[in-house]
Amino acid sequence: MLSLPRNVWVLACTISLTMAGISLLMLVGGLIGAELAPSPSLATLPIAAFVVGMAASTIPATMILKRFGRKAGTYFGFSATVLAALCAITAVNSHNFWLMVCCGLLIGTGTAFYQQFRFAAIESLSDPSNTGPALSALMLFNIVGALIGPELGTLGRHMLSGYAEYTGSFLLLIGLIVLAMLIFSLFNNPIASATNTTSSARPLKDIVRQPLFIIALISAGFGYGLMSFLMTSTPLSMHTHHGYSLADAKWVIQSHLVAMFLPSLFSGFLLKKLGEGKVMLLGGILYGVVILVAFAGQALMHYWWALVLLGVGWNFLFLSGTSLLPKTYKHEERFKAQAVNDFIVFTVQATAALSAAWVLFEFGWHTQVTIGIPLTVVIIIGATVLIRQPKNT
Repeated sequence: MLSLPRNVWVLACTISLTMAGISLLMLVGGLIGAELAPSPSLATLPIAAFVVGMAASTIPATMILKRFGRKAGTYFGFSATVLAALCAITAVNSHNFWLMVCCGLLIGTGTAFYQQFRFAAIESLSDPSNTGPALSALMLFNIVGALIGPELGTLGRHMLSGYAEYTGSFLLLIGLIVLAMLIFSLFNNPIASATNTTSSARPLKDIVRQPLFIIALISAGFGYGLMSFLMTSTPLSMHTHHGYSLADAKWVIQSHLVAMFLPSLFSGFLLKKLGEGKVMLLGGILYGVVILVAFAGQALMHYWWALVLLGVGWNFLFLSGTSLLPKTYKHEERFKAQAVNDFIVFTVQATAALSAAWVLFEFGWHTQVTIGIPLTVVIIIGATVLIRQPKNT
């Protein structure tokens, strides 16, 4: 992993800082929303706005990167995150709930740009066999952002006397983004090889109809969707339906977040050794075990094991889908293929996250888990088809 190009490490260090905005919003967005919202039912709208903002911004972000290049275009994402922090600061000091909703939307917009880092890393490789380790490096560094964000929330909450709570938290976020911009200035736009630029681009419909493209979408999209669907409702199921403490729910979710990214220490090398099909199959099998554990009971350890295995399975599936996607397009087709992929993947994720609580309260936890069965079956079938394809496909 240490032999990866400098670009990959620049992207990894940058994303470790930019992802702090997400974890900060997840911690304080609902708390601020509860204070500012005109109705308690709207308290989590800033977080929902983040999900919608990311999904809605995937195509515009990709088109901006195509127009201005990955390096210059990413500064639009940095600007969106800084503007989000300024909206939050203004919101808490002027008691304006809708500005806090704008903060969520803009953090989602910035994240749409940062999600493109995984493709920038792949394009920076001279040896495509290092795709797995490169993606693992980026995913592993996400842990840093997941840890930094909540710290910003606690350190900055009362940092500035005379100003509203969390003013300092979002000022610290702006400082992190400025540092991320300085690190990212070391990034160089990948240069396409001559062999990748000689043919003409195909119509988008020809790209998305390819079996490999569909399987990549299944791996990343269904993997992300089911993970978000179960993760979002787990704290509600634990605390509201079964009386577990908030500390118990926090422990389960924290363990899940670690399980999402810590396997990146080895999952990239599994991908390099076994290939996308087998790693995708492992992810599908893990999702199957998650469903079995969730059906087995609703004791604390049932929730814990289900969410930990869900995190590891997501890592395998998202890594496999991302690694597989570049095999479906030519260099000159990359932006439109990536735009469609990310739009579908994050729209599925957004739909799952926004519908999770409704399904839980209307139909219950077991129904929610049951919905995961057909998705898991499709993932396993897709992986099996991929494994059986000739190596040169």
